[in-house]
Amino acid sequence: MSDRSQQYQVTEEMAGIRLDKYLAETMTDISRSYIQKILKEENAVSVNGDSIKGNYKVCAGDMIAITLPEEMEPEIAAENIPLDIVFEDEDLVIVNKPKGMVVHPSAGHYSGTMVNALMYHCQERLSGINGVIRPGIVHRIDMDTTGLLIVCKTDFAHRHIAEQLKEHSITRKYRAIVHGVVKEEMGTIEKPIGRHPNERKKMAVNFQNGKKAITHYKVLENFTRYSYVECQLETGRTHQIRVHMASIHHSLLGDMVYGPTKVKSPMKLEGQTLHAMTIGFIHPRTEQYMEFNAPLPAYFEKLLTIL
Repeated sequence: MSDRSQQYQVTEEMAGIRLDKYLAETMTDISRSYIQKILKEENAVSVNGDSIKGNYKVCAGDMIAITLPEEMEPEIAAENIPLDIVFEDEDLVIVNKPKGMVVHPSAGHYSGTMVNALMYHCQERLSGINGVIRPGIVHRIDMDTTGLLIVCKTDFAHRHIAEQLKEHSITRKYRAIVHGVVKEEMGTIEKPIGRHPNERKKMAVNFQNGKKAITHYKVLENFTRYSYVECQLETGRTHQIRVHMASIHHSLLGDMVYGPTKVKSPMKLEGQTLHAMTIGFIHPRTEQYMEFNAPLPAYFEKLLTIL
């Protein structure tokens, strides 16, 4: 196998953190556990030319070199995992994803994903445009977000749905509970989103390097300290709703990345309260508009009742 070598120079903002954490935040496509495994390999990571351990605290100006083995495309196994199928035909599957399920495999996480389940359900008849790791996947939602996803069985369908996503013509409406009482009944947030300048695993409003991002929102109900809102995506950037709502000081309840971490929640939550409720699109083959809705998950309904 050939090697892949990458080099990074530590900035002032990142100085003082552990080497393994620095690499995890810098190399966003690789998990921290995988990086820790690489750090145990002899001469895989060096700082200023010297081999170093993962607990080393980086200094501003340090030159870090990491050599990774060429990643082989792993074989993704079909797994008999139940799926909530909302619609299915020869071209498409509409899936209502549960909370806690990862959409597709990634480094160090190759089983238990929605793709593993889809490969079993569809007998591996999924579009191949996104490769063996993401068969059928044309768009994603976060692990802790619930709701509807379009999965493509054929390359024909994949190309058509991808084009609609590119043109922002797909209807995507989400339900969320946010911190604070939102005073405006409705509004539009138009702020570019890109990588956080210091924390590479986070996204942020980034006027210098971000991409255009537009979220429309309306208040469905206000509570004493929270609001129940509907958000409609015009664009589809990573973590868009979470970043945009946090940018107007109404971060999502349960969001440990973009929201306050010390606020006591009305109930025990695992991740943000965000549900992809509605999805609408032009069917690639029939050319007819189709729209689907997924009911709120039980934990979300219970939380609304408590509030």
